[in-house]
Amino acid sequence: MGQIAAAYDLMPESTEVNLDDVIAKLKDVVPEGVQILETEIKPVAFGLMKVYAGFLIDDSDEEVGGKLENGLRSIAGIENVECVSSTVV
Repeated sequence: MGQIAAAYDLMPESTEVNLDDVIAKLKDVVPEGVQILETEIKPVAFGLMKVYAGFLIDDSDEEVGGKLENGLRSIAGIENVECVSSTVV
C-alpha cells in the first residue's frame, strides 16, 4: 500500500461560479482513501479564477484515481479537471 500526493486544477464554467462553494463540496465528492491536503483559489487570466486542490491518495484501490476525477467533475459549475502534478510519497 502506497500513497500518492496529487494536485488538481478545477476550472469553472464561468466567472459566475462561486469557488468557495466548490471547495466546500470537495469533502462530499472525494472517495474513500483520499484526503484533502490543501485548497486555494488562484487566478488564471482576465478575471477567471480556478480551484487548486491537493490530495493524498491511498493507492491500494487501483481505481481510486478515476473515482476522484469523476467526483471532482461532478461538482456543479466545474467544466474541466486536470491533474497538474503527482508523486509517490
